[in-house]
Amino acid sequence: MMIAELNNTRLHYKLEGPEDGAPVVFANSLGTDLRLWDAMLPHLPAGLRILRYDKRGHGLSDAPDAPYTMGQLVGDAEALIDHVGMKDVLFVGLSIGGLIAQGLAVKRLDLVRAMVLSNTGAKIGTRQMWADRIAAVASSGTSALAAGTMERWFSKEFRTTPELTAWQNMFERCPPQGWTGCAAAIAGTDFITPTSGLRLPCLGIAGSEDGSTPPDLVRETVDLIPGSRTELMRGAGHLPCVEQPEEYAALLTTFLRETGHI
Repeated sequence: MMIAELNNTRLHYKLEGPEDGAPVVFANSLGTDLRLWDAMLPHLPAGLRILRYDKRGHGLSDAPDAPYTMGQLVGDAEALIDHVGMKDVLFVGLSIGGLIAQGLAVKRLDLVRAMVLSNTGAKIGTRQMWADRIAAVASSGTSALAAGTMERWFSKEFRTTPELTAWQNMFERCPPQGWTGCAAAIAGTDFITPTSGLRLPCLGIAGSEDGSTPPDLVRETVDLIPGSRTELMRGAGHLPCVEQPEEYAALLTTFLRETGHI
C-alpha cells in the first residue's frame, strides 16, 4: 500500500516497473479509481515505469470536503510525480484525467514530454449541467446518477455483460464529496486557450460510442496542439481501456515508439 501525504491530502498510488524504465503516468476518470487500467496494462511493453493513483476524493485516497479546484488536482499530480522522482513522463489522462494532463503540461512542461488525451476535452460540459449533477449527488449520493452514467460510459454491447455490475458498484461507492468535489473542478475548467499554446507530442483517443466526451470534442481539443492526431476506437465508449484493452494498449505502444519514449 503506497500512500503519500501531499498538499495536506493522503493519496494512494501504485508505482510499478524498473526504476530506469520509461516513465508513464496514468490519471483516471471521475467516479473510478486506479483499477481503471488493470485490464490494459499487461498488454503494454515490458520495462515501463508506471505510476497510477487515486485522485483526491476517489479510491483509497483522502476525500476532503468539496468543492475542489482543477488547480488542486493538477497540484496533486505534480507533487506525486515529484515525490516518486519522475521527470519527462508520458502522461495518459482519461476524462478528468485528461484535464489534469493539460493543466500539468501548461504548468510544468519540464515534467511532461508527451501526453495522451483520452476521452476528454479542453472544456467538458456546461456549468449548469454539472450544477444539476452535483445537486443530485449531494442529495442522494452517486447512485442517483449511476444508471445514466453507465449508459454514457459504455457501449450497448458492453452493458449486457456481467462486468458492468463491477463498474457501477465502483461508481456508486465513490464518496459523494469526492465526486462532487471533482465535478466542481471540471465545471470551473476551460483550457481551450492554454492548451492551444502547448507544443509537445500529443495523441488523442476517442470512443465512437462515448456519450460523455464524444469523438468530435476529443478531436477539437487535440487539434489545438500542432502536430497531434486523434485515433477513433470503434465500438468503444468513454472507457475504451476497459472495453478494448488490447487495442488501447496497441495505440499507446505505437505512440510510445513514435515519440522515442521507448
